[in-house]
Amino acid sequence: MSAPATAVPAGGGFAPLRHTAFAVLWAATVLGNTGTFMRDVASGWLVTDLSASPAAVAAIQAAGTLPVFLLAVPAGVLSDILDRRRFLIAVQLLLGLVSLTLLVLAATGAMTVSALVALTFVGGIGAALMAPTWQSIVPELVPRAELKSAVALNSLGVNIARAIGPAAGGLLLAAFGAAFTYGVDLASYVIVIAALLWWKRPANEDDGLSERFGGALRAGLRYIRFSRELHVVLLRALFFFAFASAIWALLPLIARDLLGGGAAFYGALLGSVGGGAILGAVLMPWVRSRLGVDGLMLAAAVVIAAASATLALSPPQWAAILVLLAMGAAWIAALTTLNATAQAVLPNWVRGRGLAVYLTVFNGAMAGGSLTWGFVAQVAGLSGALVASALGLLAVGLALHRLPLPAGEADLTPSNHWPEPILAAPVPGDRGPVLILIEYEIDPEDRSAFLAALARQSQARRRDGAFNWGVTEDAANPRAIVEWFTVESWAEHLRQHRRASHADADVHAEIRRFHIGAEPPRVRHYLSLS
Repeated sequence: MSAPATAVPAGGGFAPLRHTAFAVLWAATVLGNTGTFMRDVASGWLVTDLSASPAAVAAIQAAGTLPVFLLAVPAGVLSDILDRRRFLIAVQLLLGLVSLTLLVLAATGAMTVSALVALTFVGGIGAALMAPTWQSIVPELVPRAELKSAVALNSLGVNIARAIGPAAGGLLLAAFGAAFTYGVDLASYVIVIAALLWWKRPANEDDGLSERFGGALRAGLRYIRFSRELHVVLLRALFFFAFASAIWALLPLIARDLLGGGAAFYGALLGSVGGGAILGAVLMPWVRSRLGVDGLMLAAAVVIAAASATLALSPPQWAAILVLLAMGAAWIAALTTLNATAQAVLPNWVRGRGLAVYLTVFNGAMAGGSLTWGFVAQVAGLSGALVASALGLLAVGLALHRLPLPAGEADLTPSNHWPEPILAAPVPGDRGPVLILIEYEIDPEDRSAFLAALARQSQARRRDGAFNWGVTEDAANPRAIVEWFTVESWAEHLRQHRRASHADADVHAEIRRFHIGAEPPRVRHYLSLS
């Protein structure tokens, strides 16, 4: 069944802009992304002056995208264990230094292909480090009810920058040269850093339980492994974008070979996609309120499939522009819905790591899909590839409609409802592993319902830090049931206390209602001696 329709936030899709911090950072991000697209245009053109080799041009593209695959998950870890504001400032300084170096090399005539590739790679590292962190701060800037609209506005901002940046970069490059264009990009980082310095985000508190990189990586992967709600989002994103990537991958060839256009017409098609994205961001809250998130995803699949099939028929150029306008609206609807749902099912302590995995799946689906559809087009022709992608996307959209997206409405903020452990003496944080036993007394008639509730709780135990979990009964007393789980260290167990959410507290309360003992369930902590 589809998720219930949600109400449109007061103020519509632009409601988050009423919050000053979000509006300032959003505007700064649009300017920063516009500068990045200008830099990419300058680098892409400059490499053709330095070398006529297609391999050199391809190396620039690979250098900018490869870090996303290599560093997305480590970047997510860093965004969770470091102060996100300071981390973003540091990344912006790195990117500003890249643009400054490019400016100096271009102005002095000392630029080489190898230097351009190396600096583009460093810029890609900065982009990879920044992406999950930018997305992680959105829930800190707007109320939960406006999260989907805020994510849509972020996507809209990227499309605005994509529409303005390349065109402005081309004009500046033609009029003033590569060095000046790099200088404008450098100025955009100054604006972003100023906005981040203005934002007064509460500082992270370090009380000795702050995570270190290795442990944070393990904890994040463990959470993702046992988060069934996130699995649904990742599965739907993987299949949707793998099939929907065909138009993106083949668009230059569609413009030239199927529609008989040149470079200007290709730019018009890209602009139409961007315009459709803006239209989709405006209309999406209204559409979502009537279709629900699953209905919206199915509608997006149908529209993109129809766009692919229509383009395969070589329509007139004006009709193709209209088709891509609709495709852009559907694309932004699907992209925003999946991204916002991923954010909604992740608690703050692991949000960067979870979003990094989501971004890895998204980029992997786009890259793998692009390669696949390029190969299919070689074998079956452009029209054949577009029709195949349309049929595949329709089939996937209908099949995944039976796997509803999670509502993402659970309260994942810390509840602090676990009592502090009783200790005979202070325990070093690195001591472990730790075995925790919880002893219940259960009426035999309630055993099945109790075990079902306990199974739901086991997912939270594993997500929040347990590497093993089980339930046992007393052979001499079938009313006595013990839940047990193990964590890698005492510090990790204390973090587990902090990670327990209000949603977890509801499950705990349900389990406690089955306990018939005169005293609360007894909790014991056992520390390894080996």
